[in-house]
This record gives sequence, C-alpha cells and structure tokens, in this order.
Amino acid sequence: MGLTTWITRRAVRSAHVLIVEMPGHWTTRVHVERVVRAWGWHPAVAPADADLLIVCGAPGPQMAPLVERVWGQLPGPRAQATVTAPAEVIPALGRAQAALLDQRGQWEDARDRAIEPDVEHGDTGHGDVDHGEMDHGDMDHGDMDHGDMDHGDMDHGDMDMKPGGIPLAEGSEDRDGLEMDVLHVSLGPLLPHWPAGLVLDCSLQGDVVVAAKAAWILGDVVGAHESDAYRPGTAGAVRLDNVATVLALAGWVAAATSAWRLRDDVLGAQDPHALRPEIERLRRRVARNRLLRWSLRRVRPIDAAELAERTWPRMWEGDVHDRLMSALDRASASLATSERRRGALDGSAGMAGPAVDVTEVLPQVVHGLDVATARLAIASLDLDPLGMTQIQHV
Repeated sequence: MGLTTWITRRAVRSAHVLIVEMPGHWTTRVHVERVVRAWGWHPAVAPADADLLIVCGAPGPQMAPLVERVWGQLPGPRAQATVTAPAEVIPALGRAQAALLDQRGQWEDARDRAIEPDVEHGDTGHGDVDHGEMDHGDMDHGDMDHGDMDHGDMDHGDMDMKPGGIPLAEGSEDRDGLEMDVLHVSLGPLLPHWPAGLVLDCSLQGDVVVAAKAAWILGDVVGAHESDAYRPGTAGAVRLDNVATVLALAGWVAAATSAWRLRDDVLGAQDPHALRPEIERLRRRVARNRLLRWSLRRVRPIDAAELAERTWPRMWEGDVHDRLMSALDRASASLATSERRRGALDGSAGMAGPAVDVTEVLPQVVHGLDVATARLAIASLDLDPLGMTQIQHV
C-alpha cells in the first residue's frame, strides 16, 4: 500500500457529507444522517466543506440544475449519490465511499471538471457597455494627462455591473430615508438546517431583510415510504428534528447532536413512550443553559395581539427560546398518546382550525431581521416537513 492510498483511506474514514433533502423525503434524509454518524463521517454545512454530496430524493426539473450547481462547488476528491428510499441508503453510501477511494476516477474528475465557474458571456454585462460614446482619441496616454479624458461621455448607467457573474448591490432608501445599498439574495432551497424546497428571496440592506418573498420548489415525487411518517412516534421525531435544527443554528452542536440521536431512537423504538424520560432530560438540559437562553430571548417575539391579527397558531407565541421549549413539550406529549402526527402538530388534538399558508407567513416573520436571526426564527416555527405549504393551527 502506497503513501497516497494510505492517506486516502485515512481521509475517507472521516469524510464530510453534504446532505441535500428534496421535498417529501424527510424520512430518507433522517436515515442518511443516522448512517453517516454510525460510519464516523461528519455532516458538512457548505459545499466547500464536503467530500460527499448525498441527494435525498429524485430532483425534479427545477431542482436538478440547482443540485448540479452545488455539485460543481465541491472540491475534489469528491463523490455523489442519490437516495430515494431508506433501503437504498447503505448501498448508495458504500458506492460513494468506493468512488472516493478510486484514485484513477478522482484524477479523471479533476482533469475534466471546469476550472472557472460556468458563467454565460451574456451575464457578464459586456454586451450592455456603451463604448460608442467614449472618445479615446482625446486621451493623451503619453503624457498621462487625464484632464483630457471626457468622462462625461462614458455611459456607466447602461453597464450591467456583474463582475464574474455576481450582481452588485442596488441603491434604495432605508426607513430613515437614507440611501443604502440593497442586495437581493435567495436563501434555499438546498441549504443545511433549512426547510426542504423552500426559497426565500430576500432584499437586504446591510444584513437586514427589508423585503422577502417565499415559494416552494418541489422535487420529482414524494417518497412512498413517507406514509410511514404517520405512525405513532414519528410526530415526536419530527419535533426533535426541528429542535435540533434550532440548537445547531444557535451554535450548540453537542445538544443538537443529542436531539438528533434521540430522534433516531424514537423512530427505531418499538415503544416510543419509553423514551419520554430521555426527552424530559434533554428539556431540562436545554432549559438550564443560561447562554442559550440569553442568546434566544427576545429574538423575534410574537405576542398574542400579533397572533390574533395575523391568525397565526398559538404555538408560535413567545420568542425563539419559548418556541424551542414548546417544541420539546410537544415532542414529549406526542409520545404519550397514540394520536397521529398531524393531530399532534399543534399539541392540542381535536382543535385543528383553518390552514395558514407558510409562503405568506414567512415574509412577515423575517421582516426587519438579520439573516442569521431570520433563519433561527423560521426554524423555531416547527414547520411540518411534509406539509410544505400549510400547517394546522388552533
């Protein structure tokens, strides 16, 4: 065994995996995460940090080019796999691992991949630059006399300022009437710790969201195995998954990992009710953490008046910390009964009311927040991964 082979095998043992979830494939994503941890691999939070790209579910026509763009951002050595059902997880990850160990295949991939980003020439904006009004004849380069340069004839207004295909900020007045740059940024749909398929187009002044528009991009098909999600116990697992997301975004990775492990235990248990003491233990651990409470207190508070005005669910009342603790309570309560997941979503069985369109709600939730806080606020809403467009509320 040569030195290169030895180093490659050592690196693959601790590979970093970027997991991309298609809408309707929550169960598959959970199985992938469980196997990744069992194999000693690590979840990646960005393409630049990843060795493996695992796509959970078949991308549809809208998702496929986005997945391809993410794949192009992975540095080599790299491998990818698509998993459409939990039963396919271990074989698919095994093939991806073999691809990482295939030195010849990695050399060919490095040779064939594009060195520069694939940016169409039309997007670079050169086509809109008006050179016709620039009088180069008056420019005396020999004497470097810039006084003869007639900048007044240079029409910068028609220039599409996109260096490298990346658009620059526009200008607009903020709430105080001051001129500030406005940058348009899309969050999602392929973002770790983010609802699968959700796209939030944001207009930012600085890092503050001044306007937003939400939409869903669907994958190919919803996995047939997702019908299993309605068996008892899965409601608690969904809540724990959302709790782990909030904790991860807040920076408490150890507690997030505990919540994910507990989620997996609930899904695999014959009697999920027996795991209620473990959830209560996690709840006490989260409640005792002063730094977490200090970090999440007064973050996007929603009072009773706003709930009534906007007809939002009562479970959203309070700040991010309140909603985090409420989700843990619902996770425990859902294991105490045999009610199915949708009934357990709002923690008040038999009191379901009219539906709320999440795409209308989210722009109102994130308005005025910075990007990091907006992500925390969305995660704290404890959205249903299969509901996608609607949730039930009291």
